[in-house]
Amino acid sequence: MNISFTKEQEKYISKQVATGEYQNNSEVIRDAIRLHQIYRDKVIADLRNEIEKGLDSGISKRSVQDIIKSKKRSRKTV
Repeated sequence: MNISFTKEQEKYISKQVATGEYQNNSEVIRDAIRLHQIYRDKVIADLRNEIEKGLDSGISKRSVQDIIKSKKRSRKTV
């Protein structure tokens, strides 16, 4: 497997190893992948939960355009 990194990513990886928390670059990458898996699994679980809540809420009497207009108005007041 061949992986390419930007110069900034390489600097970040080296900096992490320099802290002494990691023994080498591979450990930094493995940790990053592990954290990415946790994050991705949580995002997917959260999305599925929100989809389920939407499906369980029933059919809205509002049109898609009404929902969009309402959302735009609420953003203006924030």
